[in-house]
Amino acid sequence: MKERPILFSAPMVRALLDGSKTQTRRVCKPAAALSAVVAVQDPNERGQCPPCYTPGWFGDEDGEVQFYSPYGAPGDRLWVRENFRPIYPQDPTYNAGQPIEYDYAATYQHGDRLGDLLGVKPKWKPSIHMPRVASRITLEITGVRVEGLRDISEADAQAEGAEPNDGYAGPAADRTHGWRRAYRSLWEQINGPGSWAANPWVWAIEFKRVAA
Repeated sequence: MKERPILFSAPMVRALLDGSKTQTRRVCKPAAALSAVVAVQDPNERGQCPPCYTPGWFGDEDGEVQFYSPYGAPGDRLWVRENFRPIYPQDPTYNAGQPIEYDYAATYQHGDRLGDLLGVKPKWKPSIHMPRVASRITLEITGVRVEGLRDISEADAQAEGAEPNDGYAGPAADRTHGWRRAYRSLWEQINGPGSWAANPWVWAIEFKRVAA
């Protein structure tokens, strides 16, 4: 089992915490030039019979292009990075000057700290700088696949933690696709206009939350 870090925005952290998010999708750059992506044999075990299709390995149908999931395979773990701030003891000699606890921007409530009452604004550190010890969410991968972004189903879009827009005023034919529509909006917020229409290959990662 290997552990790797993964970044999530504040809304997605809250979705992880309430259990509504059990999947995530990230652009699969190695597959950008391929017309089809399939599970392939582990290149370290080529020539075996029967062939060993180790989870996490993908490539083209001819086996000429092969790449491994940067997020790992089923059984591996992901520890979540999010915006945070370390809380240090008032006595710098206590705990060798190391943080004694952490606050998290995604769930912080104004008034939790004395500084809030004094008008001191929290200074959040970017998620990319979060060390493993500060992470409060650990995920175990249960499935990994590569698919076109727009192949996402309604159920998978719901598992992404997206929230349907009840005020949708578009074509009536699209009203049955509330979860996909919500995920499209979420994807374009993160990746920019036109990113949904581009329909890139993505890593579709399924997971469950576990104790750290």
